[in-house]
Amino acid sequence: MDNLKSDKKASVATMFNSIAHSYDFLNHFLSFGIDRMWRKKAIRIISGSYKNPKILDVATGTADLSIAAMRADPVSITGIDISEKMLEIGRDKIKRKGLSDRIQLINADSENIPFEDNSFDVAIVAFGVRNFPDPLKGLSEMTRVVRAGGMVMVLEFSKPSRFPVRHLYYLYFLRILPLIGRIFSGNREAYRYLPESVMQFPDNEKFMNLMNQAGLSQVRQKRLTSGVASIYTGLK
Repeated sequence: MDNLKSDKKASVATMFNSIAHSYDFLNHFLSFGIDRMWRKKAIRIISGSYKNPKILDVATGTADLSIAAMRADPVSITGIDISEKMLEIGRDKIKRKGLSDRIQLINADSENIPFEDNSFDVAIVAFGVRNFPDPLKGLSEMTRVVRAGGMVMVLEFSKPSRFPVRHLYYLYFLRILPLIGRIFSGNREAYRYLPESVMQFPDNEKFMNLMNQAGLSQVRQKRLTSGVASIYTGLK
């Protein structure tokens, strides 16, 4: 089992390294820019609950969520990811925006977070939990490093249930998105893996149960855009 998890971790890192150059463009293009609005809504939850928080951004990728989290006026933000190529692009973006003194990015594993217990006020992750080899272990690590009363917040795709949104969603994710992603990124496997990972993700009540198992209470879900994505929150 450990070998399977290590294999997935290595393949995910390799995949994201290979598409890092086109990731931001495709992320915004394929979501029609709605992903920016989702991040803003997620950060509003933090800014409405914590004053000048210390934030950990897990699976930060190219740091879009970390940059959006500046709206919460944090003391500091630390982003971690296993893809060095994604982090390099994130660091360039942070430098261009003059935020290098507020946001730090490091190469680290979501299932072995290199910080002591109770180190942060909030731990956040956007579109990354479904790439964890063991989502429960990753959520447990995020819970460990936030203080008592701190929050774990997850922004992730979810599967809508109502017609016709559900049918259009499946058509787009399973047919159109892989084709466009392959054309622009040159990586056939990556943009087949990404929609498949969404389909396999234990969303809605199943994911809320995982958050409870990780040691979080008052777990809530806020559905976005007819259930295409969701914000999950829980308190330690």
